[in-house]
Amino acid sequence: MKLKCGIIGLPNTGKSTFFNLISKSKVLSDNFPFSTIEPNYGVTQVPDERLHELKRIINPTKIIPSEIKIVDIAGLIKGSHKGEGLGNRFLSHIRETNVIIHMIRFFHDISVLHVEGSVNPIRDKEIIDMELQFKDLETIEKRLEKVTKKNQINKSTHVLKKIFSFLKEGKNIRMYSFQENDEEYIKDLQLLTVKPVIYVCNIDHELNYKTNLHIENMKKIVKMENSTLVILSLKKTCIGIDQVLKKTYELLNLQSFFTVGKKEIRSWSVPNPCTVYEASSVIHTDFKKGFIRAKVIHYDDFIKYGSEENAKKKGKILLAGKNYLIQDGDIIHFRFNQ
Repeated sequence: MKLKCGIIGLPNTGKSTFFNLISKSKVLSDNFPFSTIEPNYGVTQVPDERLHELKRIINPTKIIPSEIKIVDIAGLIKGSHKGEGLGNRFLSHIRETNVIIHMIRFFHDISVLHVEGSVNPIRDKEIIDMELQFKDLETIEKRLEKVTKKNQINKSTHVLKKIFSFLKEGKNIRMYSFQENDEEYIKDLQLLTVKPVIYVCNIDHELNYKTNLHIENMKKIVKMENSTLVILSLKKTCIGIDQVLKKTYELLNLQSFFTVGKKEIRSWSVPNPCTVYEASSVIHTDFKKGFIRAKVIHYDDFIKYGSEENAKKKGKILLAGKNYLIQDGDIIHFRFNQ
């Protein structure tokens, strides 16, 4: 399962620099707004220390981590929902993503233009939030007009009206308390503020009082939203990038299982929960068609006993049928009819 994360923010926040670091790409990263027009796509590997522990024991030719698709989306500005700065086009790219990585500028550098004229992270966050909220309001309003015209007023209409009122209060839908299966009524709308988000604070090389104050204020706001905050300095090092990728994995409620051999050890991403039968098709559709059973050893047991043979002696190998639910860290060998 390949995820897609969209990097958003105001222009000149460090989005393209961040994208280059995590995807090892070399896209244009200049000191002017909209140096990114079309989205840039890249792939990054999800860090997992367990792969290196398995490598230490098995010594394969290579290890292959799970991957995430990264999209560098052009900077949004005030009025993007009305089409300012090609905003409508950029907002449509966000719809395609599973998780939003929202870059916020905390660094002070007079050589790097700020579209608002000054560094104010809370204000900048609110600008982006408002643009996404306005777009969601527009989307819901169109749906309500459509169902009203067709006289199809039902429970979904009631839910949409409540969410519409919530958005008008300047709140993101991810903060909304959904009842029972209410989320089903908005799934096809691909709303923007319902998507899980990681706020990335791009700070100066050296922290100062103002930066610390901004960070403390941002922490409070993000906590209220029940979202995730990561602090890093793209000027300093790329420390913190692994944290962003791990948090992304968590937000999407994914888990990893491993396939091991002398040629390669590989990590595979599957939803949680996921049966071993469903997971087999992630490797190859033939595995699912001819599935017989799976041999499963959990990572912890493999590391503890040092080999498959020793794990077997201790009764730690499971022969699993189709309905076995994968546990994060399972090492799986699939058996299937060819």
